[in-house]
Amino acid sequence: MIDLIEEIGIDEEGCLYLKPATKTFPMIYREAMEVHWNSEQGYLYGGKPRKWSYIEWYDQISKTVAKQGCVLVFSPSVAWVNMPSELRAKITGGQRATNTQ
Repeated sequence: MIDLIEEIGIDEEGCLYLKPATKTFPMIYREAMEVHWNSEQGYLYGGKPRKWSYIEWYDQISKTVAKQGCVLVFSPSVAWVNMPSELRAKITGGQRATNTQ
């Protein structure tokens, strides 16, 4: 299954998050990959960028979702929240959203 990323940003805790357009992942924690689901806000998120960069967290979220049979791709109108332009360029470079390794 494929779903669109409708929003991507950095939350108030400093964690990268991806908000899918339609799918929900309340049991994503069972993959044991340090990716979580915020049921109130409806988004996936990783940890703060201590050992891992935001790019590594982006890849980790994408891989974890892929383990649940879903590929996230950028919506043409994706909203970027609290996202520096240089990080946005790194994330969108090479269509990272389709990375399912």
